[in-house]
Amino acid sequence: MKIYSTMSQQKEEFVPAGEYVTMYVCGITPQSEAHVGHAMSYINFDIIKRYLMFKGYKVKHVQNVTDIEDKIINKANAMGIAPDELVRRNIEGFWQDLDSLNILRADVYPFATKEIPSIIDMIQGLIDKGYAYQTPNGVYYRVEKKDDYGKLAHRTLDQMMAGSRIEVDTDKENPMDFVLWKATKPGEPSWESPWGPGRPGWHIECSAMSLKYLGETIDIHGGGEDLIFPHHENEIAQSEAYTGIKPFVRFWLHNGLMQLGKDKMSKSIGNVISIKEALKKYSSDALRMFVLSSHYRSPLTYTDESMESAQKGAERLAQAVSLETKGDKPSNIDLESYRTRFTESMDDDFNSSQAVAALFDLAREINKARDNGCDVTDAVKELKELGGVLGLTFKLPEKSAGDAAPFIELLIETRKELRAAKQYQMADALRKRLEELGVTLEDGPTGTTWKLG
Repeated sequence: MKIYSTMSQQKEEFVPAGEYVTMYVCGITPQSEAHVGHAMSYINFDIIKRYLMFKGYKVKHVQNVTDIEDKIINKANAMGIAPDELVRRNIEGFWQDLDSLNILRADVYPFATKEIPSIIDMIQGLIDKGYAYQTPNGVYYRVEKKDDYGKLAHRTLDQMMAGSRIEVDTDKENPMDFVLWKATKPGEPSWESPWGPGRPGWHIECSAMSLKYLGETIDIHGGGEDLIFPHHENEIAQSEAYTGIKPFVRFWLHNGLMQLGKDKMSKSIGNVISIKEALKKYSSDALRMFVLSSHYRSPLTYTDESMESAQKGAERLAQAVSLETKGDKPSNIDLESYRTRFTESMDDDFNSSQAVAALFDLAREINKARDNGCDVTDAVKELKELGGVLGLTFKLPEKSAGDAAPFIELLIETRKELRAAKQYQMADALRKRLEELGVTLEDGPTGTTWKLG
């Protein structure tokens, strides 16, 4: 099993350092509803976690909740409510989104505001070691003291400075020094600290949480590629400086970003489609299939056309597992070959698109064997198990026949008469046309039944 690490920029053989695969994934800042760009990251790391479990690994998974941050404060002020009330409203929607998308919950969801003591301890440790210093505006990290700062982004300090939006503070020793503790401003939430009232900077929370819940070195750290710099670069700097241990993370995994049109889907731009909005039109399996169709490190562009294609693909797999499996003849489907294709694809840096291709080929063989009167019970079980590793539910969308039911019954009766008259070609053509319209026929000993989807 090989995983591509952003740090080494190559695939490396994966073996966990200890009994558990320790995995930290950067989580939500609940200033508003989560959108399908977030769903892309959630789904990708859910698939990675599920596959590790399928391989027999025990996984300890932590995902943070940044529940205090400038954007939350500003939005709450604009709405005339307290920041914690805004967080409470949006975090409920977040849990609902996770369940709607069939995302396995993390073992721990630490909230930044509940981890203040650990954060303060870590900042004090960095000050004691000379890696951090206090100004009237807070506490900052000295980037020049970390001689390998920039190793994740593969850039020098000068290169990073040239391409950065730097927070202006004339009291900083270096423009690139980043904040660990922000001194309080009027009207903002604050906590007491050795440096006066304030709140934690964005980067320090993840290092403190990772250290507390997963240890000094973790196996996998994940997030969107937009977090490589400065967020993840700063996590490395402060974590390795504090513990004195390298590496902070053994494998850095970064998913590509979701686009809507030519731009990255982003709350700050305003070009977002919420998860709830997307799930009103498409099933959770469709959204998952859309993400699975591309490698997790590649970008995706959200369009109605691509989502409709993903919906049809999801329904095709669901159809294959929902129909009658018993037959009179044994099936000769080589199930081991499909499992091998699936695992070889996923072992190669979680190549989900190739793994899904194996599932579609298996579904095609199942349908062919079923039509030939074969028993496909084992094959359907295999398809459901492998699909379940990717988080697919195989649920068919609920549809209503409405006033069409009498006409469907009439066509079924007509097909029965065609078969009695040995007009098999016409009967098969009628069945195929009904299937194209979303009507599935099931021939059994008591006659023909039908269902939509």
